[in-house]
Amino acid sequence: MWATRLGIAAVVAFVVGPVLAHLGVLPPRVGFLLFGLGGLLGIIAAVLGIIGALRGGGVSAGLVVGALVAAIFLVFAVPAGKVPPINDITTDTSTPPQFVAAGSIEANRGRDMKYPGPSFAEQQRGGYPDLAPLQLAASPDEVYARVEVVAKQMPTWQITRTDAAAHALEGVDTTQLFQFKDDFVIEVRPQNSGSLVQMRSKSRDGKGDVGANAARIRAFFEKLK
Repeated sequence: MWATRLGIAAVVAFVVGPVLAHLGVLPPRVGFLLFGLGGLLGIIAAVLGIIGALRGGGVSAGLVVGALVAAIFLVFAVPAGKVPPINDITTDTSTPPQFVAAGSIEANRGRDMKYPGPSFAEQQRGGYPDLAPLQLAASPDEVYARVEVVAKQMPTWQITRTDAAAHALEGVDTTQLFQFKDDFVIEVRPQNSGSLVQMRSKSRDGKGDVGANAARIRAFFEKLK
């Protein structure tokens, strides 16, 4: 009985959280917490269902539903547990790109937009050892022009600052499911006879980002190439 009740509750939380967050009815963080709660309830329902089955109660609806929700949840949760619990990722931890326009956005008022420092840098090196700036052979002017074009083609990006003189661009990316908004800044710096593209991506919510910021940087660099 309890397995079935918890299984139903798991499905409701697991589905309602993301859907209402996506529609803007709930804040992204609340929707994400409901999603996590649904996953946890699914695991409990599955365990209770297994215990009931071993006691001769047969395979209950709670076991089936709980196991299904738990399996889907773990597909998301396991990879997320392998990345460091940080939410500010940059290709240059020594002199990270600086936000200029982001601080004037209403949602960021009162937030410290400075890079957190050595603690984050150390965790990033351990979690994302492959993350590095993109080196291109063209001049900073040429590369920045390309950065602008590619950035405006990113379907979920909203550009908030373009500065050709400083070779810098800022924007906001909205995640598709939960509608989380993350700020990013891109700087093109001279490097020998070519250019070095540096990027930083910072989440507005939560202490961790389940790898979203690093994935954003990698995806943009791939398109820029």
